[in-house]
Amino acid sequence: MEKIPKDAKIYVAGHRGLVGSAILRLLKKEGFTNILTATRDQLDLRDQAAVNYWFRANRPEYVFLVAGTVGGIWANATRPAEFIYDNMMIHATVVHAAYVYGVSKLLYLGSSCIYPRECRQPMKEEFLLTNILEPTNEPYAIAKIAGIKLCQSYRRQYGCNFISAMPTNLYGPNDNFDLQSSHVLPALIRKFHLAKMAWKGDLESITRDEALFGPIPPELKGPLGIPSDATNRLLSPNDEHRTTNAVIIWGSGSPRREFLQVDDLADACLFLMRKYNDVPHINVGTGEDLTIRELAELIKSIVFPEANLVFDATKPDGTPQKLLDVRRLHQIGWHHKIDFQKGIEGTYRWYREKSGQSD
Repeated sequence: MEKIPKDAKIYVAGHRGLVGSAILRLLKKEGFTNILTATRDQLDLRDQAAVNYWFRANRPEYVFLVAGTVGGIWANATRPAEFIYDNMMIHATVVHAAYVYGVSKLLYLGSSCIYPRECRQPMKEEFLLTNILEPTNEPYAIAKIAGIKLCQSYRRQYGCNFISAMPTNLYGPNDNFDLQSSHVLPALIRKFHLAKMAWKGDLESITRDEALFGPIPPELKGPLGIPSDATNRLLSPNDEHRTTNAVIIWGSGSPRREFLQVDDLADACLFLMRKYNDVPHINVGTGEDLTIRELAELIKSIVFPEANLVFDATKPDGTPQKLLDVRRLHQIGWHHKIDFQKGIEGTYRWYREKSGQSD
């Protein structure tokens, strides 16, 4: 196993995001003392000249490339140009600067959406580019595939030790809970929480929630029983707008998904940075999945057991199943540690604390 000195210059690209913040927490916990970061205001990762200048000035030795533009089905469907442009540019500029300025090792983080829509399950690393992609996130997936090929190409031509890891669906502290752009798990946590607040008539908490995590789309306010002036008054128990406890869930509930708590992913990333030096990308996940219906039932039991589930079959399901084959990762010695239910409970606890609620 490669020993990374505690004073090595380690750059976390995307340190404010879900993954980057988890890697930052882990590096600090492990005692690394020379961690480099830059906010979007300080460094536009889409600008090659700016990235080159930053690398020349800071000379990182190790790079975790986990920055990017991300989102759920709705965000992918409505912002495809942003998703493909931002991500392709970010991957290209950082990888190229890492080569030019002699980075010892770079870990690039992709996404399980790189695999074909009708991929055999569980998805092995070698299934990449064997069929067509899922249309709802194709631009994002193409950008992520390009990132893998960038790392492999720079290895082949220049001998760079650039590796790629492909995580499954992620969740945890510092996730995106904006209902217009979030992934399914944080979106469900917030939907159930809002339904509980509406059921209790606590529109003060809903007002605070909107200010912190983004507005509630109008089409969700009706089922939640929240009138348009919800931020201006509290509902009484007998108010005509009081909720029916309905929580709207996109699609049929039948697609199967795998989830990994982000602190587990951070642990895997540091493990791979120390241990893995091969050309092929490597899957990172739990090797276990469940249906969206089962996920909704689990979150309901944790957040708002009184809720009623309503599935909106007019909305897209996305890929039927996304389960990673993680045997290669297991063979080199890494397994996930965080129990799924406990991971969701911890994420919901972080969400409540962030919004100033103890209940």
